[in-house]
Amino acid sequence: MKIELSDSANHWQKIAREYADEYLHPHEVEAELNDGVLPAEITKRNKNRAIELGFPAIDVPKAYGGLELSLEEQVAVWEQLGRVTNALSWCFSEPQTWMFEACNEEQIEKYILPMMRGEKKDCYAITESGPGSDISGLEATATKDGDDYILNGEKWYVTSGNLADFFWFQAKLPGEDDKALFLVDVGTDGIEITDTPKFTHTFAAHHPTYRFSDVRVAAAQRVGKPGDGMSYTHSWFRHERLMIGARSCGAAARLIEDAFEFANGRTVDGLPLTEKQAIQFMLADSVTELYASQLMTYDAARAIDRGVDLKVQHSRCSMVKLYVSEMANRVADRAVQIFGGRGYMRENVAERFFRELRVDRIWEGTSEIQRIIIARCLIKRGLTDM
Repeated sequence: MKIELSDSANHWQKIAREYADEYLHPHEVEAELNDGVLPAEITKRNKNRAIELGFPAIDVPKAYGGLELSLEEQVAVWEQLGRVTNALSWCFSEPQTWMFEACNEEQIEKYILPMMRGEKKDCYAITESGPGSDISGLEATATKDGDDYILNGEKWYVTSGNLADFFWFQAKLPGEDDKALFLVDVGTDGIEITDTPKFTHTFAAHHPTYRFSDVRVAAAQRVGKPGDGMSYTHSWFRHERLMIGARSCGAAARLIEDAFEFANGRTVDGLPLTEKQAIQFMLADSVTELYASQLMTYDAARAIDRGVDLKVQHSRCSMVKLYVSEMANRVADRAVQIFGGRGYMRENVAERFFRELRVDRIWEGTSEIQRIIIARCLIKRGLTDM
């Protein structure tokens, strides 16, 4: 199934597919059976190759030495990287455009550009036990104290915290009627890991719980200007929701291809399994839903590239995340069924994606949160302006 893309997007799609097939795909089972961890030399090789190909620079402005690819091109990259299980494509950092808009030059030099060069890795301390990822209910605080801020709060599901060099810490500012992000170095006094829970997927990147107790950081570590609030966090959410859609498309395509290949070679009553109508229906539904998902994801990316209204961007990214993440879960469930007992083995791609894709309906805002965002946009703007 071929989606019409620009020549440049096709070019990047090919590069990403070759990288995924050659550098990542062969190590999935090894990672799965080793708590998600690959030998250090393999991880280093994969990271270095990603840097050589320019993946950490795809969303970096050209003024800072980046590639500044369109979102259509970026979706083409992440769709192919999404074909790989065990988060093996997370081997490189991914600085985003909003970081260059939010951060001052000193922060860019110290934190963001080293990410592009592969020298630093970040993690997001946003989610909390009570409000979850709902930033309107933040409980963590950043209190001004002279030339410093004192940070307090507990943050859950800090993805890649065990591999990171610094946090993006999100807090409300008592007395300022504002919210803000802060850059906080790992190892700063007052930061404690209280739990490193095991999760359904098998990733080398963990999701620890951190307690920030009277963590003192310089005011220069605050990101953005007073009044910016959470606009940059919203930018991050939009980007991540769109790329979840891209990765989910890649995962679904891989599942359909592998399930079809297996069913076509599996003989039942003297005929390939693909001759059975029940299997045909599962494959047909999967292909149809993938087609719709790809069209939706690329259309949303192109709309953002054209500069569509910010509120429209927000709702469309929510629609992408909602529909495409749920589509991929349905495809994974069907693939497990088609593989039968083999589909329940950890060495099978369907089993791994069946576990891994489930969280895409939860993080970066649950499916229910996406429905609320979409409905509110409909109520405020009407169908023709969404």
